[in-house]
Amino acid sequence: MPDAASKTAPKTPRCILITGATGAIGGALAREYAAPGIRLILHGRRHEVLQPLASHCRQLGADVVVSDIDLCDDTALFAWLDWLCVPEPPDLVIANAGMNISHASDGKGERWAQASALLEINLRVPMAMLNYLAPRMRKRGRGQLVLMSSLAAYHGLPVTPSYSASKAGIKAYGEALRGWLAADGVGVSVVMPGYVNSRMCHAMPGPKPLLWQPERAARFIRRGIARNRARISFPFPLNFGSWWLAVLPAALSQRCLAWLNYGAPSGSGTPKGDQTP
Repeated sequence: MPDAASKTAPKTPRCILITGATGAIGGALAREYAAPGIRLILHGRRHEVLQPLASHCRQLGADVVVSDIDLCDDTALFAWLDWLCVPEPPDLVIANAGMNISHASDGKGERWAQASALLEINLRVPMAMLNYLAPRMRKRGRGQLVLMSSLAAYHGLPVTPSYSASKAGIKAYGEALRGWLAADGVGVSVVMPGYVNSRMCHAMPGPKPLLWQPERAARFIRRGIARNRARISFPFPLNFGSWWLAVLPAALSQRCLAWLNYGAPSGSGTPKGDQTP
């Protein structure tokens, strides 16, 4: 039986905010939504990617505003969101900015400085954004909030514990907000991608089965957002298998992951990391 939130029918968004627009998925989503009559607010820290993306979206007919503020600075973030909410909040907000790290190959685990930075951008920043925007959308009586999680949220991957934890946390947060906001006409969707061809994806150790191209992922995500789906997870075979990892006894799931070559590496080296700013 569908939940109350699934009955919320969001209007066609005209003003769309995308953070992490300089990443593969964020950029593909910007191009997917760019069209005449659409206002795109694109955030990214890599100017060499953001400016050409903005130009391309303008060529497709969109009105584009860009920003490179530090999302981890609460004062700057809330001042920016306050400006964006005049005269009213965006119709659709996709909190996509994020990063990943993995174990150092010297066997000493993740570096705390990197793990702390990851939790800041992957978990705290989107929570801060939605904490600010949700009451304003609720007061208006419509809007759509989208959080970027991962199939790793179902069961933590030994190679990327902090990343898995951040994505599990944002999944839980989004699902909780969905129940709270449903009666007020505000939709919340949690996106749970598998492997999407990107710099961030290839920086993550382990196999990359059923790899999707960013454009395909963006089309799938857009369809899910339009239907206000609670979870937008893909591809199906990997989603189904990841879901079983959460259902099976943890010991069995961990054996499966080790068998599939997702165990933490050992040896010597330095930690790996990548960011979608």
